[in-house]
Amino acid sequence: MALEIKINGRTARVMMHKKDGHLYEIEVDDKMYHLDALMVERGVYSVLHDNISYNVELIEKNDHRHFNVNTLYNSYDVEIVDAETKYKRNRSKEELDDIRKISSPMPGKIVKIPVKVGDHVKAGDTVVIVSAMKMESEYKVQKDRVVREIHVKEGDIVDGNQILIVVE
Repeated sequence: MALEIKINGRTARVMMHKKDGHLYEIEVDDKMYHLDALMVERGVYSVLHDNISYNVELIEKNDHRHFNVNTLYNSYDVEIVDAETKYKRNRSKEELDDIRKISSPMPGKIVKIPVKVGDHVKAGDTVVIVSAMKMESEYKVQKDRVVREIHVKEGDIVDGNQILIVVE
């Protein structure tokens, strides 16, 4: 599974391909890295890459998604953008822009669609349930709406950010 990681405003796509003890094979924006990483004390890591040693300090901010990352010469603000963060951002954008297209931030399977075209739904009503990463997410409307389009059916496999339902 790929993660998005924001580093000082830049977003990187990171995927771990292999882990064997303290040896890692990761891909960052389509480039492979072979690392030897070991926690030497709480929050401090020794990382060996291409025979160069780096000491990295991770300081967790107020939640498990935001960190200050310090090396000998640089400091970085880092945010791990997980499915929940993407969902909240998509919902916030929808309300700010009044966009009424409902999509899942990650790939998954349509479990249930409890509405049909023409239905009047009230704020808080669920319009689609998607299973992703062994968890089910209910997508709800934030305002009273009318279902105008349904682009999927139960059992469909969907891509991340694919439009599922349109309401107005």
